[in-house]
Amino acid sequence: MHQLQASRGAAVRPSRRTCVSPIAVAAVNPASTAKPATSNGTPAVRDAEYSKKVIADEQKYVLQTYARAPVVISHGKGAKMWDVEGKEYIDMAAGIAVNALGHTDAAWYEALVEQAAKLAHTSNLYHTQPQVELAKRLVENSFADKAFFCNTGTEANEAAIKFARKWARVRAGVDPYDGDAVAPYELVSFTSCFHGRTMGALALTYKEQYKTPFFPMMPGHRLAEYNDLESAAACIEKGKTAAVFVEPVQGEGGVTPSTQAFLAGLRKLCDEAGALLVFDEVQCGLGRTGKLWGHQLYGVEPDIMTLAKPLAGGLPIGTVLVKQHVADVMKPGDHGSTFAGNPLVCHVACSVFDIINTPAFLQAVEDKGNRLRAALKRTMSSNPHVKEVRGVGLLVGVQLDIMAGPVTDAARDLGVMAITAGKGDVIRLVPPLVVTDEEIDQCAEILGKAINQVAPK
Repeated sequence: MHQLQASRGAAVRPSRRTCVSPIAVAAVNPASTAKPATSNGTPAVRDAEYSKKVIADEQKYVLQTYARAPVVISHGKGAKMWDVEGKEYIDMAAGIAVNALGHTDAAWYEALVEQAAKLAHTSNLYHTQPQVELAKRLVENSFADKAFFCNTGTEANEAAIKFARKWARVRAGVDPYDGDAVAPYELVSFTSCFHGRTMGALALTYKEQYKTPFFPMMPGHRLAEYNDLESAAACIEKGKTAAVFVEPVQGEGGVTPSTQAFLAGLRKLCDEAGALLVFDEVQCGLGRTGKLWGHQLYGVEPDIMTLAKPLAGGLPIGTVLVKQHVADVMKPGDHGSTFAGNPLVCHVACSVFDIINTPAFLQAVEDKGNRLRAALKRTMSSNPHVKEVRGVGLLVGVQLDIMAGPVTDAARDLGVMAITAGKGDVIRLVPPLVVTDEEIDQCAEILGKAINQVAPK
């Protein structure tokens, strides 16, 4: 079994290819500038009153749109992090599947400092080499012919909506800039899906409570049952449907993998209807499943794929990968972004991509996912409220017949950060891809204690 350790020295890594020629820089650790700090540069431990003050100030000054856990995180290393009071946690959430290389990865930090010393931002008015280098990596290692950069997953899905609707207008033979022209424009998505919080992506997203405060939604959306081809066929219509959006493995919706027959059937239905197939791999893409792309588990290719969370290892980035027939319809001025594809984030993303895109690294993710699911079954399955442990790679869900929040709260108190999914009845585990076997085993033991503490046998 390939072993990946959180420390750089023990990890399975390729020789790092840089996006731009390296230059000599003064390596300054930002943590060393934080005051007060310990002699090794980590922040000094604070008392409980300090945590209360930070939380009180957050509630006073920050718009209250998040139900935050009552802890103040100070720093992290690998799959571990610490709060300001010095308590240690195994981070099985990874910033919601974002910190693929964990916290303060050495290669990630080196790439960040290297590019920050040169150029951070120019907008897309000019060419920069890091953007080209990242696009080249993504295209040459996927089904796609072109890449479009944005800043988040929801922006990637918004862009995909626009690309699909213009593609449908061009394919219908109408002038895409004629506001009176009629062409297919409907979009199909599936129960339990999550595609984002902006208005277009939100219209595709399943949960009504996310949408109703902001009605009316964008028109032209139809909802089908996930993993149900008959339901999908009833919604996908030639002359009406522009695109079908689906997550090969649902994350927010409950950590539910697609079936191969379902994705293959969607490909066939889209081809017959003259519609685009869009895979949302914002959460399941870039190594999370043990494959570089989640759809590689199924042998089905999309026309468009959206990416975001892990690509820059914690920095904001989103990407839309498209086949040439989609790229051909987009012209200068059709879409854009001020911050997207900036050289700082793209250079770091090149480093992240090069580390993940190796057979040894991906095999280790698959092995660790198998270990995590087996360990959870061993420590949790005897509790009658645990109905299923499922997932692929390091995208793992524990289905309960009770709400999962009290269990994740108990686990946090015991030293494991986990999150929920589905209807709130799934424990979702999306740790850094460099989580160690020891951390996996410890996590499973703690979750077993947590479920028994909350719901005794």
